[in-house]
Amino acid sequence: MKLLQHFKELTVRPKNAQELKGLILQLAIQGKLTANWRAENPDVEPASELLKRIQKEKEQLVKDKKIKKEKVLPKLIEEEIPYRVPESWMFTRLGIYTHNFGQKTPDRNFEYIDVASIDNQLGIIKSDLNILNPDEAPSRARKIVQKGCVIYSTVRPYLLNIACVDRDFENEAIASTAFSILNPILGCSPFYLYHLLRSFYFVDYVDTFSKGVAYPAINDKNLLNAPIPIPPLEEQKVIVKVVKTLFKEVEQLEQLTVERIGLKEDFVTSALNQLTTNKANQEWTFLQDHFKSFFNETTNIKKLRETVLQLAVQGKLTADWRSCHPEQSEGSHHASNLLKRIQEEKAQLIKDKKIKKEKALPKITKEEIPYDLPEGWVWCRLGHTLLYSDSGKSPNCEKRPVINEEWGVLTTTAVQQNKFIENANKVLPTNYEINPKQIVQVGDILITRAGPINRTGIACKVDRLQFNLILSDKTIRLKYIEESLFPDFIVLTLNSASIRKLLLNKMIGMASSQVNISQANIKGICFPFPPLEEQKAIVEKVNGLMGLCDALEQEVQQSQEHSEMLMQSCLREVFEGEKVEEKI
Repeated sequence: MKLLQHFKELTVRPKNAQELKGLILQLAIQGKLTANWRAENPDVEPASELLKRIQKEKEQLVKDKKIKKEKVLPKLIEEEIPYRVPESWMFTRLGIYTHNFGQKTPDRNFEYIDVASIDNQLGIIKSDLNILNPDEAPSRARKIVQKGCVIYSTVRPYLLNIACVDRDFENEAIASTAFSILNPILGCSPFYLYHLLRSFYFVDYVDTFSKGVAYPAINDKNLLNAPIPIPPLEEQKVIVKVVKTLFKEVEQLEQLTVERIGLKEDFVTSALNQLTTNKANQEWTFLQDHFKSFFNETTNIKKLRETVLQLAVQGKLTADWRSCHPEQSEGSHHASNLLKRIQEEKAQLIKDKKIKKEKALPKITKEEIPYDLPEGWVWCRLGHTLLYSDSGKSPNCEKRPVINEEWGVLTTTAVQQNKFIENANKVLPTNYEINPKQIVQVGDILITRAGPINRTGIACKVDRLQFNLILSDKTIRLKYIEESLFPDFIVLTLNSASIRKLLLNKMIGMASSQVNISQANIKGICFPFPPLEEQKAIVEKVNGLMGLCDALEQEVQQSQEHSEMLMQSCLREVFEGEKVEEKI
């Protein structure tokens, strides 16, 4: 059986635990968990005889006026039997197998059971029930509950508010009419019935007969008409023990998996934090040697991506590169000289009236510098590296992407972290006058200036362009001198944790809704600036590591798909080939 063969493998992912428990219950009510027991105990009383005794006992209880006479339920027909059961088992209706204790209007203090009283994970009634006097009784407080029964919520049954009543009550127990009270007799196991009611088969049956949208419910008639598989009395007890054992093993393996993931995440977080705060070359070497072992969870790979960007803007990814190219940190290659050349060219463009003169940016103070930089780098204002910034407009548009030769305006979702999404746009009116200065071009650096906090201050480069697009008023373009700056470095730096933190500190608005940041504040942030050739080396290194992250994520996805396929295979094995030939 695949389920048992791959049992431990299927518990590697915590979300599989509930499905595994469902499979166990389905196998249990098909008799597949107790096949060996039946082979060793061939002479047990069959379910057919048990059901005859149950019927006689119910007739006696009616005669003794302990329960009311029930409506006669129709006999099962072959088409109603959902699957084949072992020879000693028998299908019957839920209402034939169980009885209830009737209803009453409370006439003395009572313990009230409503949906909130059920612990649907443990399948028990909570101990702290409300004790009410008759005057406080809700109109729905009517159904009598006693030890040994199973109560089943018929309203929103998919929540599985089901419980075995395994204790006596100090006061009379009365349940809401939202419950069906199901009492097995003659020593039949309420725990077997509880497991049956939570099985895939029974959940599907109830779903078929439930009515309503907001609060779907199944009525008592349809519930009690449900065909259910009944094993011999002794086998019911064995099934309950086997299910308990397997559930315990699932829970232990699930807990070990959760602990393993937690320990791994703690270690990875600690190691990555050390990388960004120290010269932790040992940690980096160790992580590189064990990438596949430590980065096989999506959350850890996300942390790795963030750390790669942070290491990049601290110059830690290119320490070896600088050792091999010491000349790039000296003389004319020094970042300070690169900044001077940018300022000189910018001044010439202003003199030639090709760009406007902007307000001078203040010098960086010592208190503003978030961390130390390698030799050859400098801290500057972002605006010092740029020619200028601009933005567009957001007129009323048709809310669909442009096609063919239409013109459109970018939406903020076009700007993803290090990624440009061209089809995130809206169609401009045909009579809208296009300003050539607002047209988006390949190579543009874009950054969002308004929107939800997790979408504001995000940067990307336009790496391709198929359609005619203009900037919106919520998207800022950063113009630069191509020969003096590598745009991909600017983008990854803006998206790094430390620089993004500086941007967040400049935003105004409600963090829970919408925020915005001005062009002046964006250009005024502190910015780590390396020599031009090192900018290129950093981008190359980051691209390689991001490619590794992509590969790791692909492996995680494939592993999840394998786990899902294995689970589906187990489900098919349980459900296929169960068409009935007999037994009523």
